[in-house]
Amino acid sequence: MELYWLWIGFALVILLFLLSAIKIVKEYERGVIFRLGRLVGARGPGLFFIIPLLESINVVDLRTVTYDVPSQEVVTRDNVTVRVNAVVYYRVVDPTKAVTEVFDYRFATAQIAQTTLRSIIGQAELDEVLSEREKLNVELQRIIDEATNPWGIKVTAVEIKDVELPEEMRRVMAMQAEAERERRSKIIRAEGEQQAAMKLKEAADIIAQSEGAMMLRYLQTVNEVAAEPNTTIVLPLPIEFLKYLHGKTKD
Repeated sequence: MELYWLWIGFALVILLFLLSAIKIVKEYERGVIFRLGRLVGARGPGLFFIIPLLESINVVDLRTVTYDVPSQEVVTRDNVTVRVNAVVYYRVVDPTKAVTEVFDYRFATAQIAQTTLRSIIGQAELDEVLSEREKLNVELQRIIDEATNPWGIKVTAVEIKDVELPEEMRRVMAMQAEAERERRSKIIRAEGEQQAAMKLKEAADIIAQSEGAMMLRYLQTVNEVAAEPNTTIVLPLPIEFLKYLHGKTKD
């Protein structure tokens, strides 16, 4: 009887030993294998076996990670304090380096993203931060990608999400924008007056070439005014009409 239970116990140990040797990783994962502390390589996806007690496994996710960089308070090159946040998209392309070259690749990438964001914004002026975000995004991606590349990380995109300005700076920028709109309005109005004056001069030159042209224009204006109901019309006597009558009198 004791021998029977001994065999059952031995069988259970063997079964547990075999079960611990079976490993399954998903399509978007890789298993980094260490044998007696030495790197063997990455395996997966799917089903594979390891040697229990001699080999260990670290599972690495290969999907794109979205890291939301917390708001960073930065002083720009022209001494304006702003709060900037961004989002970084990255993924593991070499799982063995992600495990062996850095203690925690997620934490390390997050720290690199924060420090790089502060550095790049601190080297730019406020106008660049507000109007040239695409340029800054490209520069951020390049620097972060170069820093994380030895860890088997690929940074696919970096986007500055929001730039928060102090209340005093927002008021100053609003006043500046209002002054700029008023300046453009005055310029457009002056250009309109100039163009109208030029057209009036051209019309006057054309009318001056014919003595009857002024009379015809005068009668056309009277006809347009008379079309309105309840309108009192005052008819001044044009000089050209007096000249015309004077010429008829001589005849």
